[in-house]
Amino acid sequence: MSFKIVRNDITKMNTQAIVNTASARPAVGAGCDHAVYMAAGYEELLDYRKKKIGFVREGDAFITQGFHLQAQYIIHAVSPLYRDGRQGEEEMLRSCYRKSLAIAAENGIKSIAFPLISTGSFGYPREEGMRIAVDEIKASLSTHEMQVYLVVFDSGATRLGERIY
Repeated sequence: MSFKIVRNDITKMNTQAIVNTASARPAVGAGCDHAVYMAAGYEELLDYRKKKIGFVREGDAFITQGFHLQAQYIIHAVSPLYRDGRQGEEEMLRSCYRKSLAIAAENGIKSIAFPLISTGSFGYPREEGMRIAVDEIKASLSTHEMQVYLVVFDSGATRLGERIY
């Protein structure tokens, strides 16, 4: 299938699944995480996370239903906090993309939308985060049939994505 970089609100994407940038603990973070919870149904999603999922390590991912979103599923990637680039952040970020795409494939998901994981309030440098996203998505598409969108929020990220991709 294909890969596209689009400028949009991830909660409005008409895909079978969206990816959320989740916190390790069952709590709502800032940015994308907050937007997804608000659109999906804050209390329902948070209660589900607390009762059924619990703590999840950085770099891991899990799936929930989409609740009130257009998307049928939410794949929550536990985003690494960028410290100094020498604490395994790159491998954890790569793992977020790999595990999210693997969960999508395991669940027969044919269309998925990703945010630019960890590049907001988690502090990952945007250009490096974009390069990792593009690398991991392209690698996955060589073995899985899926429509993948990388959803960015501003024109600067759109231009960066066009240059890298």
